[in-house]
Amino acid sequence: MRIYVGNLSFNTSDSGLQAAFAAHGTVTSAQVIIDRDTQRSRGFGFVEMEDSTQAQAAITSLNGKDLDGRQLTVNEARERSAGGGGGGGGGGGGG
Repeated sequence: MRIYVGNLSFNTSDSGLQAAFAAHGTVTSAQVIIDRDTQRSRGFGFVEMEDSTQAQAAITSLNGKDLDGRQLTVNEARERSAGGGGGGGGGGGGG
């Protein structure tokens, strides 16, 4: 299950985020989103957990809790909306 974590401190690292969630179950990945231009945290991240029951327990337990001086906003991540950027074209052939 993928979990959105908002209101992160600029001091929170991937490993710090993982440690906070590992107390509630097996974390498969934890990533603080970094701004490409400034190389600073954008203030949110994502955690993936193997077990949805453990993920729900983590959401319930950590939402509103303090991590590195900030109150977290934690909920199940929504899928990106279709129509957002991306895509890619196919290449043409030669003759």
